[in-house]
Amino acid sequence: MAKSRLQRGLRATFLGIAVNIVLGAAKFLAGFFGHSHALIADATESFADIFNSLIVWRGIVVAAEPADEDHPYGHSKAEPLAAAFGAVMLLLAALWIVVKAGYNLYEWANPHPGFFRAQPQWFTLVILAVVVFTKEILFRFVSHEGTDTDNSAVKTDAWHHRADAITSIAAAIGIIIALAGGPKFVCADDAAAIFAGFIVGWSGWLLLHSAMNELMDKSPDPKIIEKISALAAGTPGISRVEKCFVRKAGYLYFVEMHVEVDPQMTVLRSHEIAHDVKDKIREAMPNVGDVLVHIEPLDIPAPRKENR
Repeated sequence: MAKSRLQRGLRATFLGIAVNIVLGAAKFLAGFFGHSHALIADATESFADIFNSLIVWRGIVVAAEPADEDHPYGHSKAEPLAAAFGAVMLLLAALWIVVKAGYNLYEWANPHPGFFRAQPQWFTLVILAVVVFTKEILFRFVSHEGTDTDNSAVKTDAWHHRADAITSIAAAIGIIIALAGGPKFVCADDAAAIFAGFIVGWSGWLLLHSAMNELMDKSPDPKIIEKISALAAGTPGISRVEKCFVRKAGYLYFVEMHVEVDPQMTVLRSHEIAHDVKDKIREAMPNVGDVLVHIEPLDIPAPRKENR
């Protein structure tokens, strides 16, 4: 499963890199010759996405490496680390878009001698239509791969494609307004870019929050903990599950639990039961990386002494 998961993650990532190279170059050339600042900003974001995809690539490769002496719990946290980096890249891209578009608007409102702002050209809309269509399909494919393999880094990479589609839609709206309204509305694509920048920034914040929760070992969905506890409680010899702690690292879950057994039980038998619990959970849930079982004596009230 791990090999298939890695292959799917790499396929989605390399496809995104190839598409960003082609579309980024097309957007930059169209923006330069078509006089669209929003399209040039959009192209810059696509090139930044290539760098992010390279980080994702390394993250999922490192995460797939087995545990070793220096990393006894494996390397799976490389995935949320790559996801956090990607989210920060989204935030920086959003900031750059807003600042650049804001500066362009300021120049338009306060023109210096010799300032001239040409109207965007109609063919830029054709490029943007292709970009939006391609990026939305790519988002859906990469997002499906990330969700199906529970890969936070790939899911963040998918949102880079969705953010690219959003900024392209905003640029198209601005260009349409500029073409329809004439010279007075030539700055519309910059105003649209600012709006898109805030949307991209909000997406980046949500993704960063999710990645940081995983890095901080936030408890997963309560249903997962309930399922693990139920599997342990149903193991012969277990009287009660006292505690169950679960943390997530990449696509793996690491479990630590305290279970109660008959206090008169031998150490050998309680050791066997602990292994039965671990094997039962890992067999039912292959994405559980390890289970640490701590044996506790069942709290049985002492028999009352009769007064003689």
